[in-house]
Amino acid sequence: MNKIRSFVPWFLVAALIAVSFSFMLSAASSDSVVMDELAHIPAGYSYLKFFNYRLNPEHPPLVKVISALPLLFLNLNFPSDRPSWQEDINGQWTAGTQFLFESGNNPDQILFSARLGPMLLTLLLIIITYGLSSRLLGRWWALLPTAFLSLSPTVLAHGHYVTTDIGAALGILAASWAFLNFLERPNRRSLIIAGLVFGLAQLLKFSVVLLIPFFIIITAVHLIRNAAVNLKNTTLQTKLLYLFREKLKKAGQLLSVFLIGTVVIYAVYFVFTIGYPTSRQHRDTVFSLNSFAGGPTPAGQTCRPARCLADVDIFLSGHRLTQPLGEYLLGVLMVSQRSAAGNTGYFLGEVSAAGWLSYFPVIFLLKEPLPSLIFILAGLLLALIKMKRTFSRRGFTLGEYLHTNFIEFSLILFVVFYWGYSITSPLNIGVRHILPTVPMLYILAAGSVKNWIVSFPYHLSSVSFLNRFRSLVGIFSRLAVKFTALSALLVWLAITIAVTSPFFLSYFNELGGGTLNGYRVVTDSNYDWGQDLKRLDDFVNSRRIDKIAVDYFGGDSPSYRLGNAFVPWWSEKNNPREEGIEWLAVSVNTLASATAIPAPGFARAPENEYLWLKTARGLPVNLAEPPPPDYRAGTSIFIYKL
Repeated sequence: MNKIRSFVPWFLVAALIAVSFSFMLSAASSDSVVMDELAHIPAGYSYLKFFNYRLNPEHPPLVKVISALPLLFLNLNFPSDRPSWQEDINGQWTAGTQFLFESGNNPDQILFSARLGPMLLTLLLIIITYGLSSRLLGRWWALLPTAFLSLSPTVLAHGHYVTTDIGAALGILAASWAFLNFLERPNRRSLIIAGLVFGLAQLLKFSVVLLIPFFIIITAVHLIRNAAVNLKNTTLQTKLLYLFREKLKKAGQLLSVFLIGTVVIYAVYFVFTIGYPTSRQHRDTVFSLNSFAGGPTPAGQTCRPARCLADVDIFLSGHRLTQPLGEYLLGVLMVSQRSAAGNTGYFLGEVSAAGWLSYFPVIFLLKEPLPSLIFILAGLLLALIKMKRTFSRRGFTLGEYLHTNFIEFSLILFVVFYWGYSITSPLNIGVRHILPTVPMLYILAAGSVKNWIVSFPYHLSSVSFLNRFRSLVGIFSRLAVKFTALSALLVWLAITIAVTSPFFLSYFNELGGGTLNGYRVVTDSNYDWGQDLKRLDDFVNSRRIDKIAVDYFGGDSPSYRLGNAFVPWWSEKNNPREEGIEWLAVSVNTLASATAIPAPGFARAPENEYLWLKTARGLPVNLAEPPPPDYRAGTSIFIYKL
């Protein structure tokens, strides 16, 4: 009987995995190539086919390689004889177009096969979320955060694309769990596991490098916690001696974790740079870092700190033994440079390249489903109430809290740390960048909700049978109300996801205007990443349209999808009606950036503002949003009958 009981939660996890996978499978088969996939898919294939890392160095290899494994069995043609591979430096976008659409391959077969890898990583993320939740909450309560994660539209959206965001969430959660387990149960086995998982996590996305300061901080907190609890009534000299001895021990263990991780990174990059000539890598690295931190250091001068890293990387890339580390460091530096530079985007009626401090809080509040949002906010409120009551007790110390709630504290610390980093970064291109914190938010909320239910002072009055009966009815009534509320949130979420499918990328909750109107809030990978081009092709075929002007944002190929019906277009070309073309299709990401109010310091030429389209629709030219379309392809491509 006990074996059956222990099996039931895992059966429910399997059911959640099956539901999540079916939703992702449907979206994966209907979505077009999104922007980043155009670079990631050919890069991953080239790593496995040629052991050469010249494409897409700004992202680590693991997600791309896992995605490319099925492609090895498809007998594909790769444009290795083209300038994009032979001569260009990181010619990833051209190589992607050539590989998918211009080499005689079946792009839909490649796309679907490659997306199986990220979907499997998403399922693994769900399993690890359940595993960590079981450790904290118990195997039954762990189903709660697992269910919210499995039905998250953000997870379902980015879980079926060949991009690194799900990989980041998986790597950060798995590495954090492994390291926290090592701190709580330090031994050789847990140390090696922590180091191996840390190294694998670094190979999933470069933002995972933030685990390094996080691990250092929580190691220090763990050390202080142990001292506060174990040496409560000892002398100051004893405490200082303990801290000094343990500090050296913890520093050595932490360094061991990082060294093991570095060995993993080196081994993987060594394999995928075997076919990358050192001279070619050195040349590519010099070019890629030419403008980094103000450019090369003038002769006779001391390099600036940031530039010193670039100079070190250039040196590493020029020697076979250090070439793998040079390629890894190049990716880290390219990402840091991209993050500092920001990205031109649309947000709340404004277009800017400088970013917004309110960006991530606002889009999280508007893209997270309302039942999930209620769950998280309720969990936060309950946690604050519990914390206030706990610390108001006489004699209760922070050390005692950390002793009993260290993992919970660590998760909170990471969420605050990661959100703080993301909010202050000018690189505002999608809610996907805070995806690594979503599983942690669900776990923390579930912990608060569990405490709220099980810690309620349920007791039976001993006065009389009637009073006992009334108390029993009251207990069951309160439990019924609470569990009904939880069940209602999950049912609400399930219905929301079923209605939204397969348009998970464009999902916005009711506060954000819903999936059809979310573009008014923000675009890019929050709404329009090029996922609807195949749906535009379906529209053109169903209407038997001979010619359609298309201004497309994304990774797919309009010329391949639409054939002779496709006429490339952009705002500066004015009204296609003047050339006898009655149909216009424009990606809403392009329209939003063209029509929004420019932020101070952001310049935009009038000919790029689709003023003629507003005039043709009888709208004022100062309209600061895309003109309403006559039709849509999916959610993100606006179609106008001129």
